[in-house]
Amino acid sequence: MVAKRIHAALLGFALLALACVCHAQYATDWLANTYGTLAAHVGNGARSMWVAPEGVIYTSSLWDENEGGVAIYQSGQSLGSIGTHADFQGSAITGNATSIFTALQYNRSFGSGSAGRYNRATKALELRIPVSVWTGIPHADVITGLATAGALLYVSDFYGNRVRVYTTDGVWQQDIAVSGPGALALDSAGNLWVARKSAGVVAQFSAGGAPLNTIQMPAASRPSALYFDASTGRLMVGDEGPDMNIKIYNVAGAPTLASTFGIQAGYLDTTTGIKGQVGDKRFARVAGIGKDAAGNLYVLNNPWGGGWDLGRNGPTDLHAYDSAGNLKWKLQALNFEAVAAPDPSTDGAYFYSGAHIYTGSAGGTFVANTVDPFTYPSDPRLNINDTQRGQHFGQLVTVGGNRILVASGQNPDTFNFYHFNAASGYIAIPDASLPGPAFNTTVKVTGGFCIDSRGDVWAGLDRANHIYHYPLTGFDGNGKPLWGPAVPIRIPLSIRPLTRIIYLPETDTMILAQGAAGSWDWTAMQSRIEVYHGWSAGNTTQPQPVINLTSANPKSITAAGNYLFVSYVHTVPNIDAFNLDTGNLDATLINNSPGTVDVGNDVDSMYGLRAFLRASGEYVITKDNYNGSSIIVHRWTP
Repeated sequence: MVAKRIHAALLGFALLALACVCHAQYATDWLANTYGTLAAHVGNGARSMWVAPEGVIYTSSLWDENEGGVAIYQSGQSLGSIGTHADFQGSAITGNATSIFTALQYNRSFGSGSAGRYNRATKALELRIPVSVWTGIPHADVITGLATAGALLYVSDFYGNRVRVYTTDGVWQQDIAVSGPGALALDSAGNLWVARKSAGVVAQFSAGGAPLNTIQMPAASRPSALYFDASTGRLMVGDEGPDMNIKIYNVAGAPTLASTFGIQAGYLDTTTGIKGQVGDKRFARVAGIGKDAAGNLYVLNNPWGGGWDLGRNGPTDLHAYDSAGNLKWKLQALNFEAVAAPDPSTDGAYFYSGAHIYTGSAGGTFVANTVDPFTYPSDPRLNINDTQRGQHFGQLVTVGGNRILVASGQNPDTFNFYHFNAASGYIAIPDASLPGPAFNTTVKVTGGFCIDSRGDVWAGLDRANHIYHYPLTGFDGNGKPLWGPAVPIRIPLSIRPLTRIIYLPETDTMILAQGAAGSWDWTAMQSRIEVYHGWSAGNTTQPQPVINLTSANPKSITAAGNYLFVSYVHTVPNIDAFNLDTGNLDATLINNSPGTVDVGNDVDSMYGLRAFLRASGEYVITKDNYNGSSIIVHRWTP
């Protein structure tokens, strides 16, 4: 009997040890979305807004992975959505007591340039209104403004250089000629106000279409949103130009500027905060303005950052203010297909994505937008023609107090480098690209990329049998990093074709992952990963250990300290932690907070995983969650 008890106890200890290996203790958290569950999460990329009198808010987005593109909110909570994740263009929305009208996304059956009418109660599409003859434009906004009053609907046909007027049942009434029309508003007299963003003008027309008054804003202003406040008789104009505020005009007679709302220069102001720092009234692009019957003001603004599909063109940042202008609440969805890297300078307390900085827990705090579109208009992160669909994946290293940020897309063959300095605050200053002149190559990176903790760059250039090592040689007087000529190193035959590279200089460890031989998909990983200890000391041929992954479809890898972390695509949200000395699978991070945190279903990006070893011995691992428009943070101490 005693022997049986001892055997049972030993078996119990063995099972407990096995359980600890497979499902280690760790904490699961999230950043970059106000809410961490799919049911409550703030929708992705809202680009326009309409507020109903009762305070129900409707925003429109080109794409939300996990719900309809028209999101509905009230009192800081989600009330659900309308449509599917890919129905809407996101460029314009309006409504009345019974209906929502919004620009529809390009569709193969009817093209671009249509508006849809949806029933607010049933959420069903009731009517499609073909507006523009420009039906062949999939990646730009054709309808740029919507407004309704009474039985009439007004629609900006941008490329048609006109505002079209319909009944709310879709019967055409008239066209009003306007060059490059954008946001629309109707005043109490039935006059129409039209923003011409690129001209810095807001033009007024009578109900019959006759030109009336014109507001000529400052030369650099870009009127991006309009709202007529019937309670004050004033027109509110969101300015996407350098002022990044809301200008409020008296429009009884000749328009005059009455006041402004928001800090002059928005998040780039240096008198009330650090350049780049966001805040209650430190706006970026003002994309929507509205009020409810109680006098609460709602402002939708989009932090800067672009993408050709517009679904990643500025995160959702919605603020609600009381009638005195005090912040009541905010809703934020700051991440879509992206990840943020823990910042070594803060021991992993801050996180840098390709365009934003976060800190905290349980959704975290949005610290800063690192893009300055006025000082650096050629910043690759603003390039809406970038076929990588935005540069939102961040990699970050700190060398001698100098931060180097690398921004890239979902499955990149190009990497963009940035630095920071005191004068520019949180703004990331564009430096170089790989490929590009700074690295003396035009060849794309398809065989893996790494910037190590010393700032050295390792790259597998397309169709080459070498890893190219670009040593960091220092920084100039402004903090710009400089790299020396490439040192080519032959790729071991046993790991060709190469698809991922990680180098850890602290332990002189190189980690190489194999791609799919003969495949068209150079972004894919296979199961073989080789670990070379003493790589720079000369061991470039004898890997030990070799890790053979047993889970299907590995997609992203990262490493820190003594661990390699692996995530997968089209399968599970798991992150496996492999010991770099033994090659053993020591832990699998899944989700230990399933009721409050959704971790997504996989990692559908080459560099959607980042890791950092804190001074305490805790590993911080971040993961892209495109389902919930958030960033997952696992904290694990082996």
